[in-house]
Amino acid sequence: MTQTGNAAPLPPGRAAVPGGDQRPPGELVRSLTHRQTTMIGLGCALGTGLFLGSGSAIGIAGPAVILSYIAGAVLVAIIARVLGAMTIAHPVRGTFGTIAHLYLGPWAGFVVRWLFWAGTTVAIGGEVVAAAIYIRYWWPQAPILLLIAAVAALVLGVNLFSVGSFGFAESWLSSVKVTAVVVFIAAGLLLVFVGLPHTPATGLGNLTSGGGFFPNGLTAVWTALSVVMFAFVGFETVSISAAETADPARSIRTAMRALIWRLGLFYILSIGLIVTLVPWRDVAGGDGGVDGSPFVHVFTQVGIPAAASLTNAIVLIAAISSANAQLYAASRFLDSLGHDRCAPAAVARLSRRGVPVRALLVSAVGIVAAALLAAFKVNSVFNLLVSVAIFSVLLVWLLILASYLSFRRSAQPAAPQDLRVPGGAWTAWAGIAGVLAVASTAAVVPVMAQAAWVGSGFTLALLLVYALKVRHVMCRNAPVAPNKEAGEPDPQEAPHVR
Repeated sequence: MTQTGNAAPLPPGRAAVPGGDQRPPGELVRSLTHRQTTMIGLGCALGTGLFLGSGSAIGIAGPAVILSYIAGAVLVAIIARVLGAMTIAHPVRGTFGTIAHLYLGPWAGFVVRWLFWAGTTVAIGGEVVAAAIYIRYWWPQAPILLLIAAVAALVLGVNLFSVGSFGFAESWLSSVKVTAVVVFIAAGLLLVFVGLPHTPATGLGNLTSGGGFFPNGLTAVWTALSVVMFAFVGFETVSISAAETADPARSIRTAMRALIWRLGLFYILSIGLIVTLVPWRDVAGGDGGVDGSPFVHVFTQVGIPAAASLTNAIVLIAAISSANAQLYAASRFLDSLGHDRCAPAAVARLSRRGVPVRALLVSAVGIVAAALLAAFKVNSVFNLLVSVAIFSVLLVWLLILASYLSFRRSAQPAAPQDLRVPGGAWTAWAGIAGVLAVASTAAVVPVMAQAAWVGSGFTLALLLVYALKVRHVMCRNAPVAPNKEAGEPDPQEAPHVR
């Protein structure tokens, strides 16, 4: 644990790091605060998918997309609750990847962590390129490669300095996004039910005009999940930060509760207001540009000056925040792979500040790849990489739920009363059915079909590498034992989880 002030002499095996932190050699620094952990979890999943990308889902289901977001929020709540219960029991580096190693076997820990790392590095590159494009909204003549380099340097610099600098930056970036969503919801409710002096209240008519509430049929609610679910991606970062959180049990418990309720509420209210304020066909699809964002429409109606520039600033912050968090998550998973000898051990070496610098630099390869693909407009290759990212999310969620089923059968400590999983195994099975329902949209959605083919091939390649090479020479380290100093209970001394 971290000690400060007039600390007693370090016991054998302890190493001091700058700023007063103390840790065992080779271990991460537990310096993230309670507030930072909560804001990281909430902010990571509030990205450009909400501010700009919701039009795609609306175009599929019309006003009934509200039901898609409700279903998505319930599924995320199940996964988050399951993940929270396991993370409190095991606040370790590698989080759900290490937990999969422990409860499903080394092969699962290897596949989960490499899949998550590969998918996240692709996402990092995509967010950095998006941020560069948003900057060009104000300076259209700026070279795209120069802007990509500037954003990449900013994100990498924040992560390289210390985990505390990452937590501070991500907390404030998330605060801006949360504030923007709250203002949007307040303004939207005002326009729907009260109106303004020169703008009458819109009422609820737009929910049934333009073909009714289900203009494209009930099955469109299911099809829209192929877009909706990926707007929520990022909540997993809460559990990843557990190994560097000062009080993991309290922080993870609070962060998961906040994430489950607030994230669902923000998305459902925001999307509901969009299809209530604007005829759904007017916001369906879209080109992903800022001018077409529903946020621009609402801010303009309320009379906020320069609504488009304000929204562009918000989505720029959202993209930088997502890239910042994803680089953090990817580097910690690669560090975990090196620590458990599922990757070269060199990537797990830490700086004097406890930062996995080599893992960070290797994970930044996604930025370089995205920059080159953007510069040379190799869209076909980038789409294949995105397919791996999409598939990795779904398979990781499935293996998290499967890990919980095994975790629950083992002699594990009971989770806190307010973070137990209602329904236990039945709820986990419902979550598995929900993830499979999202995956099954591959039957009708081309992007999901490509993700299934490409992602399955990548996963089979990982399993082949593990079977032929890795299991004989690597993955020799078992996941670390419960860290009593960090407050992690010994599973052999606690009752069975319910």
